[in-house]
This record gives sequence, structure tokens and C-alpha cells, in this order.
Amino acid sequence: MTTLRERVTQTFKETFGDTPFELVSAPGRVNLIGEHTDYNDGFVLPMAIDREVWIAFVPTHTPSVRIISLDLEDEIRLSLDDYAKGEESATEYVKGIAWVLQQQGYAIQGFNAVMAGNVPIGAGLSSSAALELAIAYAFMVASNLQQEWDASQMALLAQKAENEWLGVKTGIMDQMISASGKEGSALLIDCRSLDTEALPVPDNAAVIVLDTNTRRQLVTSAYNERRQQCEAAANYFGVPALRDVSIDEFEAGKAGLDALTRKRAKHVITENDRVLQAKNAMLANDATTLGTLFNASHASLRDDFEVTNDALDTIVAIAQAHPACFGARMTGAGFGGCAVALVDNTQVDDFTAQVSEKYAQQTPQKATIYVTKPSEGASVHQ
Repeated sequence: MTTLRERVTQTFKETFGDTPFELVSAPGRVNLIGEHTDYNDGFVLPMAIDREVWIAFVPTHTPSVRIISLDLEDEIRLSLDDYAKGEESATEYVKGIAWVLQQQGYAIQGFNAVMAGNVPIGAGLSSSAALELAIAYAFMVASNLQQEWDASQMALLAQKAENEWLGVKTGIMDQMISASGKEGSALLIDCRSLDTEALPVPDNAAVIVLDTNTRRQLVTSAYNERRQQCEAAANYFGVPALRDVSIDEFEAGKAGLDALTRKRAKHVITENDRVLQAKNAMLANDATTLGTLFNASHASLRDDFEVTNDALDTIVAIAQAHPACFGARMTGAGFGGCAVALVDNTQVDDFTAQVSEKYAQQTPQKATIYVTKPSEGASVHQ
């Protein structure tokens, strides 16, 4: 099977008549636990996955950017001297990253490139962050600025591009894990300080992504609404963010919140606690406890934060019912996309077969299932 690296390298040679100067890659991610906590200054526990965006390129030493996208079967063209916001497309991600790097004072230069990825789009596996970090690394290397690459700083800049250029008010998690992922480990991220801690997946467990093949709709408006509700709850408790409210403090003061805001706050506050419990379970190599936390997280996202859909609830219930499954939950923003399951690594084949069969019986869709492994963050390749 041809790898992404081989695809972009071969197409680059065929198109530009030369071998690429460098290659860069950046991964998608699956969030093990800690959903909708990132924009509340909380804790998240994502894992970079072995699905990535690859770019083969050569510097042009001019303001001209030309990227052939094998996924879009199209070209992205841009002059770094003159560009403006346009309709949402992959081009806007390139513009957004160029804009934020230039705003930061980097004297970036153009490049000719071939790009391809295998992170499913719209599945909640952070294809956009993978694209942003790969583009950012290509700009830095093409401009001979790779020595100034700092993973946390680049994650913040990519988040700013998504927030301000693309108008999507994401938290920092997606960009941070794509920039900073560690092969073999998940990464506990404190979304306030950006401190990270690598944590091993229990050695008897496999991480399996279950794509419902339903895609998010109206997610931007619902996402922004959830953020506003969380901010209202933080204001009520007199703190900068819900991260600063303990479970005991919530229980003592929750009566003053309206019913809907109370539910939203309950999810975030208990989810932060679950992430810290998950850290302890992973350090103890305890897949059973970690799986129980997955299950509790899904129930909270379904009942209190209300960001699941029928397909997600169905596939999670099917997964949880399998005897090899330690736990399962929706992952990502919700309203469609993927779930994640923690499964006995000796029974992966039976688990995937059973979930595929039962999901197809119970819904109009077929699931796409990925057995994943913790992978390295954004990287340069010779």
C-alpha cells in the first residue's frame, strides 16, 4: 500500500520535475477524555493518531505559494503580498496561517508543494488542526525559520488563525496535540498553562475510533451557544472559567443557576474531574477504571451537555455492550462524527466485526473503524 509520504513525493517529482526540498507532516487526534473543557481553561487528554497531513515542498524564495492538493484534486494558489478572506475552503486555512505568521513578525516566503492527508474530514478527528500545523511547518522550513519552531507557540498561532481568520471559536486542544503529540503516549494538557504530561495507554488496551459516518450540522451555532452558557455559569460563580469551580462548590451553589446552564456547568466541572482521575488510571495501567470514566463522560455529554446524536448514542451503546470493551464515549465536538472505545487488545478483531455488524443493523449508516496508535506531533522529514 502506497504511503502518504510516497504519494506526495512521487506526485511532486512528476509535477515539478525534482525531488522535494523537505517534507512535513502533522497528525489528527482522538480525544480520550475531556470534552468541551478546553475553552473552559480545563484539562484534556488527547492522543495524536497515525492519520496525518503530509506536504512535500520546495521553497520559491518569492511570495508565491502553489499547493497541489491530492485530496481536493485542485490547486491552492496564493501571493503572500496580497490576499483577502474568501469563501470557506482549504485555501482559507493556508491564508489564515500565512496571516497569523506574518502578523507575528515572521518573514515567511512561498513554496511549491504537493499535499495529501488521510484524516477524515468532519469526523471530529481534527483534520483542520493537522492541516494548519502542516502548513505552518512548511512555511517555517521554506523560510529558513525552522529553528524558531516552538510547538506550544505554533499551536497558539494556529488556534488564532482558526478563531480570527476562519471564525471558528475553537479551544487550544486540537492544535496543541497536533503540534506536541508524543509517539507511544497520550498527552494530558492543561489548557490554561499549556503544561503537558505524556501518559501511557494501558498496555492491555487498544484505542479504537468508531466513525458513525454522520457529519456535524449546525455545530458552529450550537458550539458558540455552549460556550456562552459556560461563560454565564463562570460569571455566576465569580471565577474566570469553570475550571476554577470544584464539584463541592458547584453542588453548594448550583441552585442559583437556571436549569439549562446548571446542566452545562455540571458537565464541564465533572468532566475536568474525570480527566484527572483518568491520569491516575493511566499511571496505574488501569484500563478498567479508565473505561468506566469513558462511559461516565459519554453519559454526561448526552444528558447534561446534549451534544450527542442518535448515531453516536447507538454506536457507543453497541461498543459498551461488547465484553472486550472497557468503555466508550463520543469524542470531538459532537452532533455526529466519532466515538472512541478502549478495548482489550487481544479481542480487537471480534470487537470491530461485532460493532460494524450491529451498527449497520440498527442505523442507515455503516461505521468506519480505525485501530489507532499514539503518534508523534508535527514533524520535519528528510
